[in-house]
Amino acid sequence: MAGNLTIRIENSFCAISRESWSRLSGASKSSSGTPYNPFLSHAFLSALEESGSATAKSGWHGHHLLLENDEGALIGAVPGYLKSHSQGEYVFDHGWADAFERAGGRYYPKLQCSVPFTPATGPRLLVSSGYDKDSTELTLAAGLQEVTRQLGISSAHVTFVAEDQLSAFEEADYLHRTDKQFHFFNEGYENHDAFLETLASRKRKALKKERRAAVEHGITIDWLTGKDLTEDMWDQFFAFYMDTGGRKWGRPYLTRTFYSLIGERMPDDILLVMAKRNGKYIAGAINFIGGDALYGRHWGCIEDHPFLHFEVCYHQAIDFALARGLKRVEAGAQGEHKLARGYLPVTTHSMHYIAHPGLRRAVAGYLERERQEVEYMNEYLSEHSPFRKGERQQEQD
Repeated sequence: MAGNLTIRIENSFCAISRESWSRLSGASKSSSGTPYNPFLSHAFLSALEESGSATAKSGWHGHHLLLENDEGALIGAVPGYLKSHSQGEYVFDHGWADAFERAGGRYYPKLQCSVPFTPATGPRLLVSSGYDKDSTELTLAAGLQEVTRQLGISSAHVTFVAEDQLSAFEEADYLHRTDKQFHFFNEGYENHDAFLETLASRKRKALKKERRAAVEHGITIDWLTGKDLTEDMWDQFFAFYMDTGGRKWGRPYLTRTFYSLIGERMPDDILLVMAKRNGKYIAGAINFIGGDALYGRHWGCIEDHPFLHFEVCYHQAIDFALARGLKRVEAGAQGEHKLARGYLPVTTHSMHYIAHPGLRRAVAGYLERERQEVEYMNEYLSEHSPFRKGERQQEQD
């Protein structure tokens, strides 16, 4: 490494200075150049560790790459984890692991550079304010490769990478993978009705009918944030999360303590959309508020009602984003059903360093075909959006 910079691995996120971390790109509301991403905040990442949600015991052993100068000042970082499985990542490489191990290789452990359980795009090469962004990102990307080689592990995977950081990984010869999500884009709409006016008549009428049906049977919707996020409220939301998450995933990833910690440390960055019937909350969705985006994460319910999921997770998120003047809503992984509700296909990016030459060649060939399929599907879905011709938003690459 050039100059007097040093890369080291820190296993415990809680050992990293909150003040130093807050100066990294996107990690705080005061960091310059990159809009605040709540998932990169010290509050969020330390809560995952302290709550027991992302620890060595759960298969997420902290291996955070820190770039420091000779005085020990933090210049750059990459949040990373040594993984013993591929769960909770939303970019699926189980097939790669199976093929490599059938051929006699050892795929796990691997290095996963991401925010655990969070399929939201953001910076992964974090640079402290006052340092050259391009050169520091290149150093961090190369540093990940060197750490992978020194650990003697199969691979390093950097998922949901911000598009403006792809070039640093490409220059370091990582493999490029794409996928799709669905995001809503605020084109300066005054309110939800103004957004609906941009849709084809049949689609507009269908969504209005859907929203009315969702709140039949006396259902009302509350937005809770800041001081509204009491321990009692977290108890109720966690019951929804455990019920729905247990049926969907088998074992929910996040612990009850995690919600208490983020409620204490970052309450103004959280929005709970809660549905109430007969004076009792029956469903809810958690969202995180970024500098220019609302990030929908997960939902749960203890009563089933037609269209309530769409109302709580998608329509209300649009309402909130428009009220706050946020540029977009990122509604999480997958879900073509979001298209009819005004969420457009967006290409997401991941970068992969594969140490074994044979596995690298096989994965490279697969990814080339997959990228073509993703591009075709995103173009197809964009052509079938609910927007009127001439007013339809353009696909966001």
